[in-house]
Amino acid sequence: MSTDRIRVRLKSYDHRIIDEAAAKIIEAAVTSGARVVGPVPLPTKRRLFVVTTSPHTDKDAREHFEVTVHKRLIDIIGANLRVIDSLQHLELPAGVDVEIKM
Repeated sequence: MSTDRIRVRLKSYDHRIIDEAAAKIIEAAVTSGARVVGPVPLPTKRRLFVVTTSPHTDKDAREHFEVTVHKRLIDIIGANLRVIDSLQHLELPAGVDVEIKM
């Protein structure tokens, strides 16, 4: 049984961790004999939170906090059961959200 394409979508708050996870996925897929397209960097989602430091006295005193979500997309083409098995037994770093679509 052979599937056409597996799409792996990675999300993380840290770009170094997501690049390390993408390298591990690519290495596992290539050693299993599949063709890999990617990692394609998707746009980084940036959320900015503005908080006033003192709620009643000074409106101009504010703190800015930012949360960035980095995303990568990897397509594995020509995947077989060996590729799927190697992806299931892969140890990825903590803090990476992996979404797999077949």
